[in-house]
Amino acid sequence: MRLPRRSILMVAAVMLIGCDRLSPGQTKPAFKGIDITGADYARTLSLTDQDGKARTLEEFKGKVSVVFFGYTQCPDVCPATMAELAQIKKSLGKEGERLQGIFVTVDPQRDTQAILKSYMANFDPSFVALYGTPEQTKAAAKEFKVFYAISPGKTESSYTVDHTAGSFVFDAQGKVRLFVRYGSGAEALASDLKLLLAQG
Repeated sequence: MRLPRRSILMVAAVMLIGCDRLSPGQTKPAFKGIDITGADYARTLSLTDQDGKARTLEEFKGKVSVVFFGYTQCPDVCPATMAELAQIKKSLGKEGERLQGIFVTVDPQRDTQAILKSYMANFDPSFVALYGTPEQTKAAAKEFKVFYAISPGKTESSYTVDHTAGSFVFDAQGKVRLFVRYGSGAEALASDLKLLLAQG
């Protein structure tokens, strides 16, 4: 998926925003992803899951969560990201039970509850897919500083959606810690997730 110049700039902005707040004597973790610890965004998320249940970020405390904004008809970035996360979770064995995948659709018009349920089943049954009204989707994307825009297709329903291609990683305390660019690789992400899982 080719991202327009505006989208690329938005991704760059997301990667640059954030600050490190370390306690005296605390050592900064050797993350491979972009450390956005202390960022003043990506703090809240309140949408409906693929089972019709209202969900918030607060519910996932105790687990290391990976939040990705995408859409089910995405041809490459979205399925590759979710498959990679499912692969990592499996490779972690017992520790993988403390890893939570969260997919947020930026295409609520087509991504219905049933479609999202079927989509998640392709990756991992524990992964959560979230959707909302167009207004709720816009608000969620704004909170995460995520860019998305419809790119018209040959027909009214065949459009694609350009969007920020990266994941947000939250620690077990529910605080956003990392922004991981698409294409960073499973090995790098797995390394960062292990560091956060080890922190408890």
